[in-house]
Amino acid sequence: METALQTDLVTVADYLAGEETSDVRHEYLGGLVYAMAGETRVHNTIAGNLYIAIRQHLRGGRCKLYMSDIRVNLNLRDDPYYYYPDLVVTCDPRDTDPRFVQHPKLLIEVMSPSTERVDKREKFFAYTTIESLEEYVLIAQSPAEIAVYRRGESWRAVRITGLDAALTLASLNLNLPLSAVYEGL
Repeated sequence: METALQTDLVTVADYLAGEETSDVRHEYLGGLVYAMAGETRVHNTIAGNLYIAIRQHLRGGRCKLYMSDIRVNLNLRDDPYYYYPDLVVTCDPRDTDPRFVQHPKLLIEVMSPSTERVDKREKFFAYTTIESLEEYVLIAQSPAEIAVYRRGESWRAVRITGLDAALTLASLNLNLPLSAVYEGL
């Protein structure tokens, strides 16, 4: 995430209208708008590997998986926030808006040096206030290291390292070898 584009507060309506025509994605934090950092090929490969594995697992079920262009909307201290996670899964029938999810079950962020601090602190704090969220997953690009935070474990991190290890997504009843997550790198 980069610096704020403007210091004047932007309305949600203006933000959403601007996103419809913008070539650059922006996140909205209580009236402030921030441009998103660009993705790398490594980031894209990891997110793509996860998308394929999770999509295959969810096939035919009621849960839906979305990748980077679908926002998550939440309210934090009565302020609206819109983030673009790398992957989001919702199983909630109330999630009917075509552009954002409000009741995620699982959120995944692939961290980069420019987003790591925001993903670990700001987004962690914001995401864990969402009542429907069961898991928040942070994935390092290098080395092979993943942190999984679960509501049922008081949001304490479970760290997984090394390509011989496996990522357990308890919210989806899915186990993935880290070698599959990092395949092609």
